Amino acid sequence: MAVETRTIHVSSREGMDVFDITEAVQKEIERGKIRDGIVTVFVKGSTAALSTIEYEPNLLKDFENAMERVAPSGISYEHDKTWGDKNGKSHIRAAIMGPSLTVPFTGRKLILGTWQQIGLFDFDVPARKREIVLQIVGD
Repeated sequence: MAVETRTIHVSSREGMDVFDITEAVQKEIERGKIRDGIVTVFVKGSTAALSTIEYEPNLLKDFENAMERVAPSGISYEHDKTWGDKNGKSHIRAAIMGPSLTVPFTGRKLILGTWQQIGLFDFDVPARKREIVLQIVGD
């Protein structure tokens, strides 16, 4: 069983930002020697998360509205009192979703549904440079 490790970098804007990183992940798999296996996609940091989503503008608005209901902006978080960085909501949102996702692939092609893309969700208050680590395992 072979293992390859790659990285993808993304720069987010201030406030919640969502990226479709499917194509970037696919390109890294195609560059490798592994034909069949799984890729674990992991975002470094505690204020960003990964999931699959239909990357469609109105659904992204719905998602942002849902996150506002789950961990609202404009309320007091104990974390904010500790550090003064006003991103307590960002940590809560990221923790609920999680920092990683595993996707199978065969013939160097990701196995995803027709409307399923890999989304990077950056919840932090300031703009960030994100590093996404890909751990590709297989034959």
